[in-house]
Amino acid sequence: MLAEQVDGVIGVDTHRDTLAAAAVNTIATVLASMDSPANARGYRRLVDFARSQIPCRRCWALEGVGSYGAGLAAFLDQAGEQVVEVLRPKQPAVRGGRKTDMIDALRAAKEALSAEHLIQPRLRANAKPCVPCSSRGTARFSPTPPRSTSSRA
Repeated sequence: MLAEQVDGVIGVDTHRDTLAAAAVNTIATVLASMDSPANARGYRRLVDFARSQIPCRRCWALEGVGSYGAGLAAFLDQAGEQVVEVLRPKQPAVRGGRKTDMIDALRAAKEALSAEHLIQPRLRANAKPCVPCSSRGTARFSPTPPRSTSSRA
């Protein structure tokens, strides 16, 4: 079980423009939560958040690794962080109430802690977490490599 290998889990609900993250300890007690933009700057904020909440052995439980979470997964992998994938729920997370991104982030973390078999994400070969986009050194995720202008014979 994952709870025997880590001190806590950061669950992340991924969307095109935003990421909701929740840090939980091994008994699924919520330590803290935050929202962040889905870009390289936001990824760095999430890593800083994780380090402040779970400084030692931690794991990231991400939804949507094959889509909106691909950039974050590649960034975390490159940073040497442990990442597992959790599936998005088929049904709304809350009956009779409102579903929120933070509820989904908490569910992701708790699901990883209780899972008997963890899903190791397959990172897309063309996912690049940080590609310089200006001379100021800012970076952003580039989902596909630039196309070659040369023709193949």
